[in-house]
Amino acid sequence: MSVRIVLLLLVFTLLAVFTAVNWPAFTAPTTLSLLVTMVEAPLGLIMLLITLLLTVLFIAYAVYLQTTVLLESRQHTRELKAQRELADQAEASRFTALRNFLEAELTQLGADSRQTRTEVLARLEETERGLRTSVEQTGNSLAAYLGEIEERMAQGPPSSPTTAG
Repeated sequence: MSVRIVLLLLVFTLLAVFTAVNWPAFTAPTTLSLLVTMVEAPLGLIMLLITLLLTVLFIAYAVYLQTTVLLESRQHTRELKAQRELADQAEASRFTALRNFLEAELTQLGADSRQTRTEVLARLEETERGLRTSVEQTGNSLAAYLGEIEERMAQGPPSSPTTAG
């Protein structure tokens, strides 16, 4: 039990004991003025009934407030759940879009990589052909030079022109 409930029960118990002990004073008739007429009635009993009526009204109001707060809390809970589901769906949608984007980018990257590889291989082959051609030409030139040197060596030393004189 909370402290408020214990305190409230204690106050009601003290009020009940006070009423029971002073019951004859509560029920003693008194002359009361109602502004237009005078009435003979027990003032204590009337005040006790008014207090009881106000207490009942206060409790009814507190129950009404508590019920209203509970219903609003449930409505907010439902709305939060709906918003959470929408957020989860949006997040799932974003993840799906991200996955699709990444797949498209990876596919494009793979295609670009294959294209680049093909281009590099073509350039390498072209360079290799050019290098072979160059080596072959250099080899041919070298062979021609060697052939010319061999031919000169085979002819002997160059003859000196004789001087006439």
